[in-house]
Amino acid sequence: MTAQIAVGTELPPLELPPISRATLALFAGASGDHNPIHIDLDNARSAGFDDVFAHGMLSMAYLGRLLTGWAPQSALRSFAVRFVAITPVHGQPTCTGRVTAIEETGGERRAHLDLAVTLADGTVTLRGDAVLAL
Repeated sequence: MTAQIAVGTELPPLELPPISRATLALFAGASGDHNPIHIDLDNARSAGFDDVFAHGMLSMAYLGRLLTGWAPQSALRSFAVRFVAITPVHGQPTCTGRVTAIEETGGERRAHLDLAVTLADGTVTLRGDAVLAL
């Protein structure tokens, strides 16, 4: 990142492959979140869903990849999200970010970003914000 970052700067989108059942099983193991609604079809159906769906934290992890692909992890000052819709199995997420403000705090130039995870059909599943040192 350079001083050329300005309000309106868009991060290069992170386009991900469709969420597979294998991805959900691997994320359950890696995260320790073995909630059966994410990996067991019968459990998901008994809860009123047509199929299993992705862990919300998987989408947050993808947003983290977007951020650390753009700036070093050491530049991250804050990162928060709001889960707004489920990501169904086979959903194809794309992570995006846009600089909304730049400020000077404690002698450090910081960028404020709006973040989102959007599926191929246009559904936004996650909204968030982050602050990064420039």
